[in-house]
Amino acid sequence: MLRPRDLIPGADVVLVTLDSLRYDVAVRALELGETPNLAALLPPGGWEARHTPGSFTYAAHHAFLAGFLPTPARPGRHPRLFAAEFEGSTSTGSGTFVFPEATLPQALAARGYHTVCVGGVGFFNGRTALGSALPGLFAEQHWSPALGVKNPDSARVQMRVAADAVARVGRRPVFLLLNVAATHTPTHFYLPDVRRDSPESQRAALRSVDAALPPLLDALWARGTTLLIVCADHGTCFGDDGYWGHRIAHPAVWTVPYAELLLQATP
Repeated sequence: MLRPRDLIPGADVVLVTLDSLRYDVAVRALELGETPNLAALLPPGGWEARHTPGSFTYAAHHAFLAGFLPTPARPGRHPRLFAAEFEGSTSTGSGTFVFPEATLPQALAARGYHTVCVGGVGFFNGRTALGSALPGLFAEQHWSPALGVKNPDSARVQMRVAADAVARVGRRPVFLLLNVAATHTPTHFYLPDVRRDSPESQRAALRSVDAALPPLLDALWARGTTLLIVCADHGTCFGDDGYWGHRIAHPAVWTVPYAELLLQATP
């Protein structure tokens, strides 16, 4: 397990959430060699199966930003990377970064970090009070229709915006939340002549995300040490057992792909 307590302050912290991405879709893309940039980051076992604390974007991200990242989908007590202080926690370990603030962005800002949010889905668009709640936790916020779910080129635009934001920070440590829009419905337009979303169209969307990754990864490699978490916030159903969408209690929604790693630039 990584030890954020020993890395903060100092190391950059980057949380990339692949919105709505199913675990089985991520695994299949990896097996077929369709996500080479992600494959280079993942451990030998590939994606880890975890259970999300929330079945839709708003709930999941609020939990994430309080330190409740997806939990390993296996029995046992699993120490968390981050934890807001509260009495009775059984998932705070010796390496956990524990903070008195209510959220991770607030905690890292108090320790000298510049906080950046690059939004994707509507809960990050800043157009309403609800759409401003999550990005409002960050000092720097980015959202436009070009970064949103209706743009088939959103992954490339988002990665470039995130890379540029990281590069502008200079020597100050950064906390970046990147909510990737491409894997959220609609995904049918990532396949020719398809009009309905499916695991196959979501996999095609994931291919576009993987292809867009290099500018952000290059920007992070250039900075030094980065604690990088890549995961889905929740999955989604495509007719599984008669269910469509998310915000429901279905295994395809609750089981998500997860990876955590340390990027360290070569001196």
